Amino acid sequence: MSLLARIFGLGGKGTVETAPWRDADPQRSAVVRQSAALLLGYPDRELLGRIPQIRAALQEVGVDPAPVDRLEQWMLSKPLAEIQGDWVQEYDLSRRHSLHLTYWTDGDTRRRGESLLSFKELYAEHGFRMDDSELPDHLPVVLEFAALVAPDDGAELLQRYRPSLELLRLALKDDGLPHLGIVELVCTTLPGASPEDRDAVMRMAGYGPPTETVGLQPFDPRLLPLSDSSASGMTGGAAGAVPVDPATHPSAAHAAAGCTPTHRREAAASTSSRD
Repeated sequence: MSLLARIFGLGGKGTVETAPWRDADPQRSAVVRQSAALLLGYPDRELLGRIPQIRAALQEVGVDPAPVDRLEQWMLSKPLAEIQGDWVQEYDLSRRHSLHLTYWTDGDTRRRGESLLSFKELYAEHGFRMDDSELPDHLPVVLEFAALVAPDDGAELLQRYRPSLELLRLALKDDGLPHLGIVELVCTTLPGASPEDRDAVMRMAGYGPPTETVGLQPFDPRLLPLSDSSASGMTGGAAGAVPVDPATHPSAAHAAAGCTPTHRREAAASTSSRD
């Protein structure tokens, strides 16, 4: 039994029961995942300054940097404060583009708390220390774990939550958002082709076509049809995470710069009020 299976248990509906596979190009996968971990994060001047380096790293492993070019063009299309406000609206506030993998499978329920604790336990097994600026299922955090800490377990974790990743990809495509190409690159590091549509994702996740909508609003993008009784408050979460030195742990960089989710939302609200 793999470490992931021991911690998370057998894959249930909403996730994929993974089988071992051999990554044909682990260096490419690592570079793509670490690049995506940065590019999917909060847009700031530090990220803009890193884009040439990210582009060069992707080209070195044979990846077309066109998705990076599109993202850079978006970041330069308006004043940075407006870009940051747009990012907060789409990724911190919108349910359609959640970067939290367990939101797609569990929503805001008690079950999600259990899933988040499993993420933290897996990270602890590998000595991966994160602060509490993001939840442990935040896609950039998972990608960094897979790229720099535990490639095999990280890839298995991404594949287990492949339906969440693919629903995010489809939502970005539907809404024409510039991060689409980055998520598509991440999907190329995993086995098999991406599903063509939401029905195919539902089948991947262990469901038939998504005809049942009990407990869901018509626009709700989640995988699971949850009843009202299961939609009570989430327990668990990221409490108790260990502070780290941002100089040695890249995922802490945004927190060190004051860019926690709360700060991002407040900054966006301030920008909107000025407009």
